[in-house]
Amino acid sequence: MTEITQYETEQIDAANTSGLTPVVFVHGLWLLPNSWDQWRAAFASAGYATLAPGWPDDPETVKEGNEHPERFAGKTVAQIADHMEAVISKLSKPPAVIGHSFGGLLAQILAGRGVSKATVAIDPAPFQGVLPLPISALKSASPVLKNPTNYKKAVALTYDQFRFAFANEVSEAEAKELYETYAVPGTGRVLFQAATANFNPWTDAKVDSKNPKRGPLLIISGEKDHTVPWAIANASFKKQKRNEGVTEITEIPGRGHSLVIDNGWKEVADTALAFVERFVK
Repeated sequence: MTEITQYETEQIDAANTSGLTPVVFVHGLWLLPNSWDQWRAAFASAGYATLAPGWPDDPETVKEGNEHPERFAGKTVAQIADHMEAVISKLSKPPAVIGHSFGGLLAQILAGRGVSKATVAIDPAPFQGVLPLPISALKSASPVLKNPTNYKKAVALTYDQFRFAFANEVSEAEAKELYETYAVPGTGRVLFQAATANFNPWTDAKVDSKNPKRGPLLIISGEKDHTVPWAIANASFKKQKRNEGVTEITEIPGRGHSLVIDNGWKEVADTALAFVERFVK
């Protein structure tokens, strides 16, 4: 499950050849690496080499993903984190790592493994020890968690479910455009892993928040996020701030879970870039 694809190899080679500091972008559930296209262009303009690896066996396009949902089924948090670490291990320079949603959890896992020079976790999914369970977060996850058989399946969000979980703070027209452009089925297993993390001592959804090699960490929270409300993001921050490294949190006003792909993405990207540039390059 950690086989590096040709596309990822090309990104690794380009980053190493450039001599620039790499930034690795980690996408979340129900999205693909194309969700980072605008961010990659912005960070490249700022002088970084950018990579957006897929989760193991990700399809190349949203169209392909929606036509073959079985491609997403069964992936675990550990398998995805191991794949990202395998990509990072091929880089000649340690990267900054930026992740959104489940990608934000994965970014923190990677930081806890000591492979990130600086980390930004945007509306990150909870890990073991993060206790709040706001109603909106439960509703956002309910398309998967309501049926135990979804553990082994890939589950697609309907437009209405996407509107609530991701696109609650944009116009109807933009919400539909985001759904058509970015939404794909997602592995149910990772949601079950996160939901049961506090009851399973062997869970994959755990973060070594005390590792002195974790490096600087910023958590970004969208004020109006239904999927990862402030209570979850702040609880993650409280766990992380025990680390001896720099640990910060900031809230972006009036933003939902689509904050990395919607019309306000640049404000969030600039916030992440400013943090990265304090510690990397």
